[in-house]
Amino acid sequence: MKHTLDKLFQHQELSQQDAYNILTRIGKGDFNPSQIAAFLTVYLMRNITVNELSGFRNALLDLCLKVDLSDYNTIDVCGTGGDGKNTFNISTLSAFVIAGAGYKVAKHGNYGVSSSCGSSNVLEYLGYNFTNDESILKQQLEKTNFCMMHAPLFHPAMKNVAPIRKELRIKTFFNMLGPLVNPSFPKNQLVGVFNLEIARIYNYLLQDSKKNYTILHSLDGYDEISLTGKFKAISNAGETLFTPENIGFNTQKQTDIFGGETVQEAAKIFLDVLKDECTTHQKNVVLANSSFAIKCLEPNKSIEDCIAMANESLESGNAYQSLKNIIE
Repeated sequence: MKHTLDKLFQHQELSQQDAYNILTRIGKGDFNPSQIAAFLTVYLMRNITVNELSGFRNALLDLCLKVDLSDYNTIDVCGTGGDGKNTFNISTLSAFVIAGAGYKVAKHGNYGVSSSCGSSNVLEYLGYNFTNDESILKQQLEKTNFCMMHAPLFHPAMKNVAPIRKELRIKTFFNMLGPLVNPSFPKNQLVGVFNLEIARIYNYLLQDSKKNYTILHSLDGYDEISLTGKFKAISNAGETLFTPENIGFNTQKQTDIFGGETVQEAAKIFLDVLKDECTTHQKNVVLANSSFAIKCLEPNKSIEDCIAMANESLESGNAYQSLKNIIE
């Protein structure tokens, strides 16, 4: 580790193989917490490179507990987190809207690190039992169109990093890695990123993955469609800049989509949205993100049709029913 840190502190970049080797050794417990913390903080001072992120991703995928859900045309819907915007759990809600529309969602997620309430926090609070049992995950997909890939159960090698990330409480390159290391290798992916540099890197990596993918970034810093201004969507088909009005919504204020300060508050917003008892602003932002996920799955559909499908999932109660079924 000392050689690697010396190299990084001299503003040198790691090769893909070096990145793979160092993260593999972190996963195997070869380094102490101080060394790992120093390594993580390097990437707060400069952008990560394509080779580095690719090497880290490959190491985590080689170390993870893999599950085979290839019989299902699944989609993962998640953001990198780390945007510091304190929104409610938009991507997790979108996952249930997509499930309610009849598509299979294998969501990868974790407890919040740089936010107060991650996807795993809210689902656990609502009564979801995490599992890495492949047969149970398949049953959940068949009965509810949803299953949750709770990261700690599939990435045991990262137990050495989790307490350090929790103590630091800042975004690290593990925020960037999360959406890239779903252990079920879904065929489709909607991912939100917190800056355009990461969007470019993701585009480069996902182009080679043979997935249908869409990368979202709101230009005012959100790792999702916030409807607070312009946003970019980068997909297999190319790159497009949108305004909220382009897809049929009004521009909103940041305060319209704030999340709760506690898990309890976040869970209340979560249920209010799924019961269609939320504010128009909260509903619209979930519909916007859900519709781009549906379009990722169905590229020949118009965005208007995808929004209509997402709206039907919410208003019919199908999205809420998917949550109830998965908890039961």
